[in-house]
Amino acid sequence: MSRPELLAPPEIFYNDDEARKYTSSSRIIDIQTQLSERALELLALPDDGIPRLLLDIGCGSGLSGETLTEHGHQWLGWDISESMLDIALEREVEGDLLLGDMGQGLGLRPGVLDGAISVSAVQWLCNADKSSHEPRIRLKAFFGSLYRSLGRGARAVLQIYPENLAQRELILGFAMRAGFSGGIVVDYPHSSKRRKEYLVLTCGPPSLSTTTPEGKGEDGGSCSDEDSSEDEENQTVCISDRRRPRKKQKLNKKGKGRDWVLKKKEQMRKKGNAVPPDSKYTARKRKDRF
Repeated sequence: MSRPELLAPPEIFYNDDEARKYTSSSRIIDIQTQLSERALELLALPDDGIPRLLLDIGCGSGLSGETLTEHGHQWLGWDISESMLDIALEREVEGDLLLGDMGQGLGLRPGVLDGAISVSAVQWLCNADKSSHEPRIRLKAFFGSLYRSLGRGARAVLQIYPENLAQRELILGFAMRAGFSGGIVVDYPHSSKRRKEYLVLTCGPPSLSTTTPEGKGEDGGSCSDEDSSEDEENQTVCISDRRRPRKKQKLNKKGKGRDWVLKKKEQMRKKGNAVPPDSKYTARKRKDRF
């Protein structure tokens, strides 16, 4: 099955039909609930009964937001698909919904958020949906605005499906440049079906309290970073752009020859320009030193 982000931009892929199909699937609802529960667990909010204001990035139809509501938190939902947000309104979710492109920055008030989660959304920024889209610029805008909107010490847990190791490092790299500390948490690293990756970020410099949690293993216990790095050294760099055709540059290792120079000189003569007469020295390559 092809990855959705390789088929079309999110605002086009998740049209009315796809949005309803997505929201009515019991399998997807179950997966979304599990991922959002795990993201909330990694968020490590204080267990003091005080509701927090959280941001759900790529909230879609509000499936993950319902998990936040069940835990007593207030939340903002951010998504680029108008069809998804329309269904969220129909379902009367508790969160406030915002239509926008996270690749252009969030535009929220500094320090307003107590945390943020995201389920399968951030990797879409690695695709060039338009000729004006540059993945690195969009990642920089997203992580910079997310860092500013979080309170000091607050966490963001972003569940991602990177296409390869280089795409994962690209996402993590721009998160670190924005000022975040943290890293990748991998659950079930040895399972091709159950493997899940979470980018766990803390707003602020590294400290003992910002240590990245360990991922879950097959037996339900934790697994080390060494277990989650299997077979990743041999993966290659690739930023998906949905096979956008690129202009081919003509490369001529031999350079411009005598025939080309004579042709250009003849064109200049026809235009009435003063051109030196042709000789045996025309287009002859000069020696490296005289």
